[in-house]
Amino acid sequence: MPRVIHFEIPADNPERAVDFYKKAFSWNFDKWPGPTDYWLITTGKGEPGIDGGLLKRPRPGAGIVNTIGVAALEAALERVHQAGGKTVVPKMPIPGVGYLAYCQDTEGNTFGMMQADPDAK
Repeated sequence: MPRVIHFEIPADNPERAVDFYKKAFSWNFDKWPGPTDYWLITTGKGEPGIDGGLLKRPRPGAGIVNTIGVAALEAALERVHQAGGKTVVPKMPIPGVGYLAYCQDTEGNTFGMMQADPDAK
């Protein structure tokens, strides 16, 4: 059964948001060396929970997005469509990580789906 593996927090001012979450929860942030401004969030070690990321808000109203790990992204996209959902950002490579797509459910909630592949380019 696919599980939530990652969350993303959009922010109008990423540096301000990093400061907030560090102070409020003692989370650790590391700037991702990839092609976009993105901070990896470590929320803890040795306890149940997931880690995430923080990015500049891509559009007004964009909220927190959960990403679900899937074994085969194309098949997962097909199941989402058959269930009444839609793709809002098509499959794209995240270099060295895998392939990611964003969808919306029947209620308009956005979520990501990630197929791990360290060879993604």
